[in-house]
Amino acid sequence: MAKSNKDYFGLGRVISIILAIIPFTAWILGICTRFSEGKIVAGIIRIIFIGWLVWLVDLVLMILRGRIWRLLNI
Repeated sequence: MAKSNKDYFGLGRVISIILAIIPFTAWILGICTRFSEGKIVAGIIRIIFIGWLVWLVDLVLMILRGRIWRLLNI
């Protein structure tokens, strides 16, 4: 898959921020994004550690940098 400069499948920054505000949507899109990048282990870790901490960090980083948190790049 082609690498995008933006998370959440190349959607615009405003739309990505709106989607990141909703916890369930942010969790699902974060998992799908990591799997689509070919980062299987990182996707599984997101499934296991699905929680408020990851969501809050993703939300803050999406607002500040336009990208989700990449804790593990495997």
